[in-house]
Parts: sequence; structure tokens; C-alpha cells
Amino acid sequence: MSAFDTALILTGPTACGKTALALALAARLGAEIVAMDSMTLYRGMDVGTAKPTTADRARVPHHLIDALDPWESATVAWWLRKAEEACADIAARGKRPLFVGGTPFYLKALLHGLFPGPPADPDLRRRLEEEAGREGRDRLHARLAAVDPKTAARLHPNDVRRVVRALEVYHLTGKPISAWQQTWDTPAFADPAAAGPSPARIPAVVLGLARDELYARIDRRVGAMLAAGWLDEVGRLRHLPRPLSREARQALGYRELIEYLDGRGGTWDEVAGLIRTHTRQFAKRQLTWFRHLPACTPVPADAPDAVEQVLRAWAVNSAGSN
Repeated sequence: MSAFDTALILTGPTACGKTALALALAARLGAEIVAMDSMTLYRGMDVGTAKPTTADRARVPHHLIDALDPWESATVAWWLRKAEEACADIAARGKRPLFVGGTPFYLKALLHGLFPGPPADPDLRRRLEEEAGREGRDRLHARLAAVDPKTAARLHPNDVRRVVRALEVYHLTGKPISAWQQTWDTPAFADPAAAGPSPARIPAVVLGLARDELYARIDRRVGAMLAAGWLDEVGRLRHLPRPLSREARQALGYRELIEYLDGRGGTWDEVAGLIRTHTRQFAKRQLTWFRHLPACTPVPADAPDAVEQVLRAWAVNSAGSN
């Protein structure tokens, strides 16, 4: 039996209310939470990632939070391996894993496995990264759009790491990464002997909110995090023994606050407004991802009973099939 066989997923855009709902659901479903978030992995990045509090984690066990120092890096493959280990540990104690978070690549890896791309080419990566620094991120993104418009439409120019990877795959294979990923649409952990397409083995609920309400919640949350000492947290991170990893620096708002502390970010109000804008843009990209994952069942975020009914039905069905 796969370690993921009894797992459930609760996802949705940033600030939609996943954390509070997950705590209530975990108690009702006999579940422990596995964080599906690429930034709550990092120790010391608490305020700006809206990490579950110490009290939250005492109430329900959480996994894959504070798993790395902020100068370390995490790949999707590393996270998926650690998630499998966490699920096996949870199941061994008679509990059910409940994945909670909104990192799209982690979600897709859970639902569909991993695209086995070519290994990294350090020299090519260095040249592409130097080009982004020399000619600008938009220029590098335009290069990607010329050879792989589908991936370019999905990636923001500021996401240099993934833009570089997409160009790397194209140069190494002669084929866009989006074309390779078309073969990445069969569910992970499915029965290979089953006739026809199989449903994903890990059911997922996507919490939905009206866009105006979601954006208002984002604005309020950014304000609350700034008031709670987010800038002080970033100041402490700048004085660690080692600099933040490239992955950790991509956390929403951290780059803007680092630039502000360096005297390069404009006024405080301008920086706060930029963080709100970038967070809303990220939420919009998340929603686009979720729409392209048919295994995800949309449920209104303001209907917690409906979410519980869906998850509980899946829990009963998966228990009966194992």
C-alpha cells in the first residue's frame, strides 16, 4: 500500500482560510497535517509565511514545517520524498495525513508524480542567470516565450529559477518543458493495470472565494503581518551566518523588505503596497494552476461543512478500499 493511500488534500490560494479550517478538520477526521508549502519549510521565516503558531501545532501535529535552515534549498523531489516519509509515519500511528497548503508544484507532484527532466547543466544555468542579471529578467522571460509560450504564460518573469530551468530543458532536449509535461498528466500511484484513465489517488479540495473578497483578505493579512513584526524578522534573517538561499528569497514579501532595509525599496507605504500587489498576483496564478488540475474539487471557502462532507466521504471511501 502506498504511503499516500489514505491522504487528503486541502488547498487554495493564499489567505483563503486554509489553516483555520484544517485545524478543525484534522480533529474531526483523526488527521495530522502535512504542510504543502514551500516557504513554511524554513526556520525563522514565521511571520511572513503565516506559519501555524506553536499553539496550532500543539493542538494538531504538523509535519514538514521548520524542516530546513533558510540558507538551505529544497527541490520538489526532496519535498515529495519527505512527504512520503511523513505519511508513512502518520499512518503507522493510525492517523490520516491531511496535506494543507497552496504551493502549486507540490500539489501537482502529489497528484501526478514528477516529470523526470534532464539533470542540471551548471554551465548553462550560470550563463542564463548571468544573462538575467545583465539584460534583465523580462528579457530572459521573452526568450522563453519565443520557444515555449505555454510555460512562459504560466511563469512570472521574476521567477528566474523556473524560467532558467525551462530554458535549460529546451536547450538540452530540443523540446519545450511544457511538451514534456504533457506526459505528466497521468495520476501518480495509479494502478498501471487499470483500463483507461484513473482518478488521482489523493483527493483534493480547493477552497474558493470571490476575487474581491480574496483580495481584501490578502490586503488585511499583509497589514497584520507587517504590524506583527515582519520587518524585524527580515532584519534577523539578514544577519544569519549564511545568506538566504535562492528558494527562501522567493518567499512573498521578503525580497521587498530586504530591499527596503537596504535603502532601495522606496517608502514604507510603497513597499507595503508592492507586497500586497505581488501577493494578489500570486493568488491569481495559484487559481490558474488549480483550474488546470481536474483532480481538484472546488468548494466555497465560506462553507466549511461542505468541505468536511467532501473530505469525510473520501476518507470513508479510501478506508473501505484498503
